[in-house]
Amino acid sequence: MTEAEKKTRKSDPLMVQSVAKAFRVLEAFGPQVPSMTLSEIAQQSELDLSAAQRFTHTLHRLGYLDKDPVTRQFSLSIRVLDLAHHYTRSSPLVRQAMPVLQHLSKETEETVNLTMLDRTDIVYVARIQSRHVLSTDVTSGTRIPAFCSSPGRAILSRIMPEQARAIIDASSLTRFTSATEIDPERLMEIIAEVREAGYAACFEELYHGDASIAAPVLGPDGQPVGAVSIATSLVRFSREEVVANFSALIIAAARSISNN
Repeated sequence: MTEAEKKTRKSDPLMVQSVAKAFRVLEAFGPQVPSMTLSEIAQQSELDLSAAQRFTHTLHRLGYLDKDPVTRQFSLSIRVLDLAHHYTRSSPLVRQAMPVLQHLSKETEETVNLTMLDRTDIVYVARIQSRHVLSTDVTSGTRIPAFCSSPGRAILSRIMPEQARAIIDASSLTRFTSATEIDPERLMEIIAEVREAGYAACFEELYHGDASIAAPVLGPDGQPVGAVSIATSLVRFSREEVVANFSALIIAAARSISNN
């Protein structure tokens, strides 16, 4: 047992370390490492070879990992999608949001999204893509940093400033484009402006030509549970047109989901 695991067990005696290790194996896979040998899994998941073998074998027998009989490399199986499917079908927020997202998609003919905050990222949990979008890189489950995205800033604008600052301080403030704002003080100013306006708009902070506008979805206690956003392109609209055309619509959509 590593020192970190000993510390976790001491602070949380109910924590089942074997379950945590199994998820470390699953989470080791991703776009950059879609398949791995047993030794690579051990390295990526920071497990010794014997533990990696036991967990990998178990996950393979349960159907969550595939194994190539020739290369003997493991990869995530299609059964992993069951977990995502069960989540989207059982989430009250997704069920509440889908009729609103569908209406917003038809009204604007732009890509609309429902996202949620997870630590320093936002995660796309529902997405209706426009026919105008050529790239399909962003799908349900995609993560992007909260600090430089309109949904992230919309959500951060409705939590306590000290909480928002803690999330920004914990973020990897990477400059994705020349327009990416990475100064923590300026980011806090932007978040305060978003709270005042009721919506957040971001332009080319993640990708060149990208434009998005978002508003927070609130729970019964007034705390943000997600954000609804419209994603479009600066090829289709100017920055001023994005705000003029979509700010009222995105605020109304977020309020409608919040009130359901």
